[in-house]
Amino acid sequence: MRIPAHAVCTAIRDDIVSGVFGPGGRLTEEVLARRYGVSRVPVREALRTLESEGFVTTRRHAGACVAEPTEQEASDLLELRMLLEPLAASRAARRRTDAHLKVLRGLVRLGQDRARRGQGEDLRALGGWFHETLSQASASPGLIALLTQTRHKIAWMFSVEAPARPVDCWAEHGAIVDAVARGDAERARSLTALHAERATAAHRRRVRTSQPAVNMASGPH
Repeated sequence: MRIPAHAVCTAIRDDIVSGVFGPGGRLTEEVLARRYGVSRVPVREALRTLESEGFVTTRRHAGACVAEPTEQEASDLLELRMLLEPLAASRAARRRTDAHLKVLRGLVRLGQDRARRGQGEDLRALGGWFHETLSQASASPGLIALLTQTRHKIAWMFSVEAPARPVDCWAEHGAIVDAVARGDAERARSLTALHAERATAAHRRRVRTSQPAVNMASGPH
C-alpha cells in the first residue's frame, strides 16, 4: 500500500520538532525512505512541503537540510501567534457550533479539575487541545492551517515553562469560552490577546546549532 506524501511529511516534521533530526542536519531521500518504509517519491514531495513551511532548507552541494531558525525568526513567530490566536477566537465567537462549544467546555472542566488537583502532567496536552479546538471553531481553513503550522514551529524552537498558577490559566480559558458562547467577538479577542501575551512570557528559546555541543561540566547537573 502506497503511503501518501502527507503522512511522510507529518512523520518527518514530528521528528524535526522532537529533535531526532537536529538543525543543520542533512535529510537524504534514501535514508528517510528507509526510515519510514516508503519509496523516495513521497519523501521528495514531503521535503518540498517542509521547505515551504520553513522546517527544511536546500543547500548547494548538500541538498535538503534541517533549517536553522534565527533569533529574529523565532521572535517573529511568537508575535505572529499573538496576532492570529485572538483573530481565531473572535471568529469562533461568530461561527462556533454547539459541538465546538461542548468540547471547549469539557476541556475547561478537565483542565480546571487537573489544575486544582495539581496534576500538571495532563495540563499541557489539554491546553494544546483547547487552543486547537478554539481555532477549529473559527471555521476559517486558511487561519486554522496557519495557526497549526505556527504551533508546530513554536514547539520546535521553544520550550515552555509550566504556569506558576495553572488554576488562573484555566480560569482564563473558561472566560474565553464564556465569551465565545455569548457570541461576544470583541471580548473573546481581547481575552485571548491577554492570555497569549502571558503565555508568550513562559517561552524559552531552545539552543539550536549545527555545531557539536561542548560539555561544560564534569558531571551531571
